[in-house]
Amino acid sequence: MKPAVRVLPAVPRGEPQALRVAPEKLVAGDPRQTVWLDHESSCGEFCVGIWASEVGEWRVRYTEEEYCSILEGRSVVTDEAGHAVTVTAGMEFVIPAGFVGTWRVEEPTRKRFVIYERASGRT
Repeated sequence: MKPAVRVLPAVPRGEPQALRVAPEKLVAGDPRQTVWLDHESSCGEFCVGIWASEVGEWRVRYTEEEYCSILEGRSVVTDEAGHAVTVTAGMEFVIPAGFVGTWRVEEPTRKRFVIYERASGRT
């Protein structure tokens, strides 16, 4: 059977996964986060979904490549050198693997994400 094109929902459907920022990563607040996973590849290296977060700030260390499209809200992503980018509804951006910094949600934020993370041991 050949793979078929899969249309993603514009609005999250299905059971959301509730998340909390690990205490050692938390900078400010206690933001509740929600993820709706729309697609995951059979190899586990690629996934697509919607993420939402309440106000707060936490440290990030990306091992994956992530494309983001902000659907609502305002967040500030700051690298470890202090360079900050404010992202708002309608903006699209990529966070590369190896990025280290903070993610601060100033207004509740929702984004469409696409993540690729090469499985360890692959070249």
